[in-house]
Amino acid sequence: MPKSVFLGEFEQLVLLSLLRLGDEGYALPLRQALNAVAGRKVSRGALYRTLERMEQKGLVAWELEEGIQNRGGHARRCYRVTDEGIVALRASRNALLGLWDGLEEVLK
Repeated sequence: MPKSVFLGEFEQLVLLSLLRLGDEGYALPLRQALNAVAGRKVSRGALYRTLERMEQKGLVAWELEEGIQNRGGHARRCYRVTDEGIVALRASRNALLGLWDGLEEVLK
């Protein structure tokens, strides 16, 4: 992974939510998870733009799932976090933990 890949807050939330969703990494459950867990109401457009940008960075990948009857036969994308996405999350977590270290007293 190139060293220039840094995760913003929203990217971290999306990656962590996708990891929690596992095989259910579709746009609707992802939007619901972001709202329920992080309190972020996200438009479909904003989510798809973010996922596209993250795909270009190599952080997520998707597979097209065949259409199912309750969706009128329409296919949908199932997103997953790539190995590069995991590496980026770890680096982000380590950086944040390092910055938080020693500030517990100040941030009470």
